[in-house]
Amino acid sequence: MSLASAGEAKVLLVEVREMIVAARQSVASSVNATLTTLYWQIGRRIRRDILQEKRAEYGERIVSALGTQLTQEFGRGFATRNLFRMIRFAEVFPEIKIVSALRTQLGWTHFRKLHDAVALARARLMQVKEGER
Repeated sequence: MSLASAGEAKVLLVEVREMIVAARQSVASSVNATLTTLYWQIGRRIRRDILQEKRAEYGERIVSALGTQLTQEFGRGFATRNLFRMIRFAEVFPEIKIVSALRTQLGWTHFRKLHDAVALARARLMQVKEGER
């Protein structure tokens, strides 16, 4: 192998590595956006159709049973605790337009942190309003 071809091989290796890394990042971003939408849809469906926009005790039992069944089939990502996170996600972000606009910029973990912060702010606002009465 000549010096010129050895240098060309190094350049080729760097460029191919960059393509692989970029493709992996693109796939990860796409998967994350799709999962974020899925989690919102699951949360919305449970909240709207099962819990009927509130937290009834029977609804919590249904969510718990659903979590058990889904965990057996799809793994711990669909456990009861995570289903309740999905429900809260749909409560805090009730419009799919908001989720769709942000899902390519933010991952599920970001949304979880955001909805926890929003929920905390709402709770504090409620306390302030109750204190004014």
